[in-house]
This record gives sequence, structure tokens and C-alpha cells, in this order.
Amino acid sequence: MLNAAPSDPKLAQPRRRRWLAYWTVALVMIAFIGGFFWYATQVPQVEPSFERSADAIVALTGGRERIGDAVELLAAGRGKRLLISGVNPTTRAEELSRFVPRYQAMFQCCIDLDRSATNTIGNAVETRRWVRERGFRSLVVVTSAYHMPRALAELAHQLPDVTLIPFPVVTDKQRTEPWWTNAQSIRTLASEYVKYLAAVVRMRVLPGYGETG
Repeated sequence: MLNAAPSDPKLAQPRRRRWLAYWTVALVMIAFIGGFFWYATQVPQVEPSFERSADAIVALTGGRERIGDAVELLAAGRGKRLLISGVNPTTRAEELSRFVPRYQAMFQCCIDLDRSATNTIGNAVETRRWVRERGFRSLVVVTSAYHMPRALAELAHQLPDVTLIPFPVVTDKQRTEPWWTNAQSIRTLASEYVKYLAAVVRMRVLPGYGETG
């Protein structure tokens, strides 16, 4: 019996499928890596000068710098009221106020604590509830620089009619060490990038996920 010729369609078809699979994987990898570098360039290395104001301010917990910067913005009149979202249920307002001893009195008049949120989705849901209750139309968003893209995406999903003004918090380490020179920074950015992509996909596939009345 004669062997099948190399041009036999029965052999060529599996070969084409393999090459198509290889090219698809390669293109996905290129897009993923390119997207990561784009994402990394969006993360500021220094805190920008900030002159804007909004109806209110929201700080997403995760570092004392975020709380300190948010309270200072409130004291400077950049918002009428501040929500600190994602506070540990066992943490008292007095403990948080120690981070900003100059402004301890503001915790009695102008600062609200959300103790329900345990992740960024929860931050956005609780912020939405707070904003709706008080009728705010614009927000200064305070969170870490690397977390800002995902935080803005989640908040915009919950509050499409509210103006969001980012205030990215940059740590001393970020200022002194470019992200590509530090393995921990690369891992943090890569993790945030994957979470950001997952959030974008989820919001497209399940647009009503996490929404409350």
C-alpha cells in the first residue's frame, strides 16, 4: 500500500490546526505581556500635585498612607466628607485617628467608617450605598497607585453617573525604586494586572454582579 502523500488533505488539516493553535497562544501571550507593560506605565511613580475638589472622598484601606492622605485632603477642603472603606470590624475610630494626630477631631464630625467591605468589589458596593444615601455627585478616590486602575473600574461600574477623581498614593519605595528593578514590585503589579483583567471580564459577562438595590 502506498504511503499518503505529504499534500494529502487528511495530513494537512491536523497540521494547520496545530499551527493555528500555536499562533493563537503566541498572540495571546504577546497581548498579555504588552497589556502588562501598558498597565505598569499607567501606575504613577510620584504623587501628582492635586488641586481638584469633589463632593466627598473615599479611601480604600490597605495602608496607613492611604488614610493619612485622605484625611489631609479632607482637612484641605477637597471634599465635604470622607468614607474609609474596608475597616477591620475590630478597629476603632480612635485607633485610626492616631495615624493623623493633627486631625483627630475630624473623626467625630466628618469621617464615616465602612466595616463591611472585605475586597475591592465590596469597597465599591459600600461606597455606592454611602454616595446614594448622601446624594454626592463626585468623589476623590484614594488608594495605592498600583490598585487605582481596578478600584476606578469597580467604582465606575457601581457609580456610572458619579465623577471619580483619582488620588494615587505612592510609597517611598515606589519613588526610589523603579518597578522593573524590584521583584516584589513586579509580582505586585502582575497580580494587580491579572485582577484588573478579571474584573473587566466579569463586569462585561456579569454586569449586575455585586449590585444592590
